[in-house]
Amino acid sequence: MAAKGTPAVTAAKAAGVAFRLMEYEYDPAADAIGMHAAAALGLDPAMVFKTLIVQLEPRGLACAVIPVAAKLDLKAMAAAAGAKKADLADPALAERTTGYMVGGISPLGQRKALPTFIDQSAGPLAEMVVNGGRRGLQILLAPSDLARATRGTICRIIV
Repeated sequence: MAAKGTPAVTAAKAAGVAFRLMEYEYDPAADAIGMHAAAALGLDPAMVFKTLIVQLEPRGLACAVIPVAAKLDLKAMAAAAGAKKADLADPALAERTTGYMVGGISPLGQRKALPTFIDQSAGPLAEMVVNGGRRGLQILLAPSDLARATRGTICRIIV
């Protein structure tokens, strides 16, 4: 399986965290890719998280990990990152920086490791699902393991 070679999977292995891979048929026409992934995998959307790359002002990028059904609170994101303002990054910049295609961006194994902020709704979960580094591949792991592997901060960043 080619999926085993993604940088996200390699990073999870290198961090020594327990994880499980889950695959589904990616639909580029889906209105909400994360919600489609949750449905295709038969999972509660509250445990499936999307990865958003955020442009911070005055400059810099960060990674936000939020539930697929949630909306990023840009003001809360800026405050968490110690920035004046936050906005979603240009997709081409997100792809160049992370090394992943939009729809397959993982918080793990990014080409340039970005400061990572994981919404606090992940905290009480035993397991959460994040992108595995390519469209149609997800990684199931404990929120604390994701935070450790990404040196992420767990905080409130959704509306």
